Amino acid sequence: MIVDVHSHLFGCPDHLGPDFLAQAGRARSGAVDLAVRWEEYAATAPPDSRAIVFGGKARLSDLWVDDASVAAYVAEHPDRLIGFLSLDPTRPGWQEELRHGHRELGLRGVKLMPMYAGFDPGDERLDPLWTYTSDHGLPVLMHTGTTFVSQAPLEYARPLLADRVARRFPEQRLVLAHLGHPYEGECVAVIRKHPHVYADVSALHYRPFQLWRALMLVQEYGVWDKLLFGSDYPFTSVDATVAGLREVAGIQSPAGLHGIDEREVEALIERDALSPLGLAGA
Repeated sequence: MIVDVHSHLFGCPDHLGPDFLAQAGRARSGAVDLAVRWEEYAATAPPDSRAIVFGGKARLSDLWVDDASVAAYVAEHPDRLIGFLSLDPTRPGWQEELRHGHRELGLRGVKLMPMYAGFDPGDERLDPLWTYTSDHGLPVLMHTGTTFVSQAPLEYARPLLADRVARRFPEQRLVLAHLGHPYEGECVAVIRKHPHVYADVSALHYRPFQLWRALMLVQEYGVWDKLLFGSDYPFTSVDATVAGLREVAGIQSPAGLHGIDEREVEALIERDALSPLGLAGA
């Protein structure tokens, strides 16, 4: 069974403002329709797959998906979807939103977008956030890596920032999105160091050289078990991501370099991501 740890809920134009949509064309080559449709997602994923789904909150980047929308979407497909709430800790009321999303809406984890919202996740002023998620066993999926949004500060995109969090909250289950691209080496160093920090491989397959190089680093540092499958739907799909991973695994390596272990890529695709995130039985 495939577990997609990285899928979005966007309603256009309700959740994505004109500035975000205007810049989204730089996300990848070709037009991308960001309106999420369950029928489309289900048609491009195996029928027994599960998905973690979240919205996103980042006023700086003109993006805001209320948690109630995520909860309602999950309630329509409870056998397939697991909902995460989102927070923008630069805005007042985020602690109340955290408690409401968890206790009242029943959402099972948290999505953070430090670069999009403009905050340092390791800032000690956010320790109440990490204390709550750690104490309540809520896994956190955090955007790391680049973006197409020009006003989003890249200094908050670095995977290295997660090291400060993991040192202070060693039991926190944390997923670094997109393998931290283009800072993959930094991401590998962080996930190797901390037992409960993982990375997902979402939104990488359509940059095959970058993904090949990243997986070579993963293999050389021995952290295959710390990678989780993710699609980044609606930017791409589960089936396209699976196909892309397999294509990259089949690339012949230059002379003198080992190839990517295709068995490890298959294990990544089929990995039970829910157990290491404390979501077994979800």
